[in-house]
Amino acid sequence: MFKKFAAEALGISDIGVIVGPADYNKVDADDYLFTEDGEKIFFLIKSKKDEYCFTNLALIHVDGDSAVSSKRSIKRYEYASHRISDVTIETAGTIDMDIELKFSVDDLEFSIDVKKSFIEQLKDVYKALVTIGKQQRRDEVCRENALQALEATASVHKLNIAPDGGTLTSQFNALLAALNTAVLDTHTKRDFSDVFAKYIHN
Repeated sequence: MFKKFAAEALGISDIGVIVGPADYNKVDADDYLFTEDGEKIFFLIKSKKDEYCFTNLALIHVDGDSAVSSKRSIKRYEYASHRISDVTIETAGTIDMDIELKFSVDDLEFSIDVKKSFIEQLKDVYKALVTIGKQQRRDEVCRENALQALEATASVHKLNIAPDGGTLTSQFNALLAALNTAVLDTHTKRDFSDVFAKYIHN
């Protein structure tokens, strides 16, 4: 019990390290990339139990039961459908050996301990995650505006006599296509390669 308490007090219970690009092919997360779709790793934190793999498309969490168990759960959080928020870094105290990267994915909170010697690299991923969160919030507002614009357009049409069936169908299809493009493509960023390339300096 004392050893466990001492480990937690010193921040060495399960401290992660940042894996460099040369070793990406040696981690478990590499096996779960959608390389066929252009997915690639930009940043990876590995501890005894877990891997936190930040790709251009998603966060892949290789979740281990314990340091001595080979059992792993693979959890994937696409940036297009899972919002990142509350990104913070908690720096090390005088006797601490680690720093903490904290963030939320939807309502799920992550707290990752990393050796304090990696502080500069952790600052890079901090900037990238904050920027992704900002873009996600902007996209969300734009999608809401698109839906409001559709409702306003529908209200205008209600004031007029409905046109013949063929014309009404073509108008409906055109509106639906425009809305799908706005919501699913234009205002839902899926690939954040540009953000990671800007901030990550491995």
